Amino acid sequence: MEHQLLEFKARVDSLEAVRKKLRYMNARFVGAFHQIDTFFNVPKGRLKLRRVEGKAKGTLIYYDREDIRGPKRSKALIIEVSKPDLFRSFFEQVLGENVVIDKRREIYVYEDTQIHLDTVESLGTFVEFERKHRDFVEDNRNFENLAKKLEIKNEDRLEGSYSDIALKNRSKY
Repeated sequence: MEHQLLEFKARVDSLEAVRKKLRYMNARFVGAFHQIDTFFNVPKGRLKLRRVEGKAKGTLIYYDREDIRGPKRSKALIIEVSKPDLFRSFFEQVLGENVVIDKRREIYVYEDTQIHLDTVESLGTFVEFERKHRDFVEDNRNFENLAKKLEIKNEDRLEGSYSDIALKNRSKY
């Protein structure tokens, strides 16, 4: 299934502070999940296999997205897979594994926007906004208002993905 999304990601010092603000705003808590995303080498965009602890099926996600600070457009193709370990082995052999991102994610919903509170192993804590892309100006305004309510600073906004940060950190050593 193809999705047109608008996304926004920022580093935060305290997930608890963001969590409190979300409760005050009456954001709806969806759940908490342990996700492991395995990224594979592809010539364009990003391809990852997401496995969620406690779930038998996985999700294969290909997405192409702008790498800019702040809200960014993303086109994603998402396929549910019944044998994620088999898919991982297949793609590791064919494409090669790029990086693995292990994260704990809490999902909230506020005014048609999913808000992810992420604790990413070896990288830190982050907040991510995601919504189906309709009108860029309106969606961008929504994200900016939400960032303001959650007191997210401009300098904490990220350009790329967790995989990009992990690869940069890995290349430092």
